[in-house]
Amino acid sequence: MSKILGHSFHIPVMGTGFTVDTPVKVAHLGISSVVSIVDDILLEKMRELYCTKLSLPFKPITEKTKDFRAERITSYLNLMDKIVKEKFENLKTSVQEKKEDLEEYLDLLPDFSEVKKEFKEKFDDNSYVKEAKEWLTNNLPLGSIDVNIMTKLDKDNFYEGEQLPAEYNDAHAALRGFAMSNLESSMVLSAGMNPRLYGYLEQFEDFYPDETGYIKKKIVLKVSDYRSALIQGKYLAKKGIWISEFRIESGLNCGGHAFATDGFLMGPILEEFKENREELKATLNEILSQALKTKERACPESNLDLRITAQGGVGTAEEQEFLMNHYNLDSIGWGTPFLLVPEACDVDDKTLHLLEDAKEKDLALSHASPLGVRYNTLLGNTRDRDVLKKFAANKPGSACTKKFMLANTEFTEKPICTASVQYQKLKLADLKNQELPKEEYDKEVGLLLEKTCLCKGLSASSFLVNHIDTKADGDGVSICPGPNLAYFSKKAKLKEMVDHIYNRTNLIVRKDRPHMFVKELDLYVSYLKEQIDELKDPVKKQIRSLEKFKTNLLNGVDYYKGLSNNLTDKFKDAKKQVSNDLDKLENEIRGLLISTDK
Repeated sequence: MSKILGHSFHIPVMGTGFTVDTPVKVAHLGISSVVSIVDDILLEKMRELYCTKLSLPFKPITEKTKDFRAERITSYLNLMDKIVKEKFENLKTSVQEKKEDLEEYLDLLPDFSEVKKEFKEKFDDNSYVKEAKEWLTNNLPLGSIDVNIMTKLDKDNFYEGEQLPAEYNDAHAALRGFAMSNLESSMVLSAGMNPRLYGYLEQFEDFYPDETGYIKKKIVLKVSDYRSALIQGKYLAKKGIWISEFRIESGLNCGGHAFATDGFLMGPILEEFKENREELKATLNEILSQALKTKERACPESNLDLRITAQGGVGTAEEQEFLMNHYNLDSIGWGTPFLLVPEACDVDDKTLHLLEDAKEKDLALSHASPLGVRYNTLLGNTRDRDVLKKFAANKPGSACTKKFMLANTEFTEKPICTASVQYQKLKLADLKNQELPKEEYDKEVGLLLEKTCLCKGLSASSFLVNHIDTKADGDGVSICPGPNLAYFSKKAKLKEMVDHIYNRTNLIVRKDRPHMFVKELDLYVSYLKEQIDELKDPVKKQIRSLEKFKTNLLNGVDYYKGLSNNLTDKFKDAKKQVSNDLDKLENEIRGLLISTDK
């Protein structure tokens, strides 16, 4: 684990709207967070909102501008950068004026923070001396305003009836919007490899290192296994682009889109990164150096650093500490619990109450996403209720206005969204024409009704919280918490949540919360059962795939048993329960029959 100057956690991206202005709220306090830059319409609305609040000039960027998407993104990011830096400067000057702001910053830091320790040593006995401001300017970490791009959301775009070149595609334009901004931060690439988008990185100077190793705009790659990290890391290093951080995310024990692995579990994956970290770093540095020389670009004088972080299902201070210490991680992502913190995330009151009351049965791995990827959602959210009401009134689907998730060509030449009115009407007609048995027909209609307009649903809460007109998109909210939400049952202040992370308080009242590794294993067992149940006339390839999945889960159980036996006394309270849970799940897995007799 690296020396921790500030915080040892970050707030990951959540939907398109829930963390859209989180940096404005927490970055000046040293907390890093991630903003989705998918929805330029929302970003433009938020820019107008903040310009109005701060009495700053606002000139709309309309769709009449050819590169409006990138320009909107750049403008919003620059505005956030300006606001955060001003708040940070005010905080540092408060050492002489309004001490409460600085005290809030320091109070949030963990006791093991080097900054907190050093500040106390230097200035505790001298109250707030003149030298303190200079020290703070040189040492106080500012939270990073990071951005997220789902690499697969990269549809073609048109201007005045003509298809635009690839650089105007959605993800390309978002990348350009970030690249042209003033930010000195990271771009998180998620949802898999997009070679054309990766190649586009080469066109922007800010993504390259200088002789000292400084990179103004860093790349963070979200991965679910070591092999993927190595392949993508090499691919980008050959282009002269360094991956500054691999962010390992649990396949199922997380919020939003769920990218299930082939039964590979979080613990063994983290172990593989731990064992191979130095080799990975050396390999990628060597490839990078050669690529930069070939391009006749500046080459860092020494090997670049490589951060390894993790997120997905973390819920207790004990889990946070264990992950940091055992796997030598640099930071831990806490997503879902922060949905209950209005000081950090945009969640409207109605949805917040649903989150507070949610139990395990209310949190589902659904088919809600129009992208065809499984999706963690809160059942009974206000957007889904609206969908069912409209269907009952013979009005299936949503008006497709934002068009960020056009991916289906089942009935049309150009991709359309499976949550749209157009697709749903075509699909319902097709299902009726097939004359399916009633049970099968009802199942297909049920799956179709699960599809929801995430483009609107994931931004609606931010509109409601910030009193932005929802007439165009409606006020139905889709929200994407992970299963961990079931164990957090009340709204929390920022200080309370941070204190929970650092074991200064406990926000979990329930005594039955499983360890994050056990919960993930349980989710994978349920997922495997579902895959087995859905087999119809399976071929050998399917059988082999599920057998491999089962074997990987059992290997994971063996790993956890070995890990549990080696737990120190500090974690002994969890040891017995983890052991019992593992035995139960192992018996379940072994009892699963994967057969061709279907």
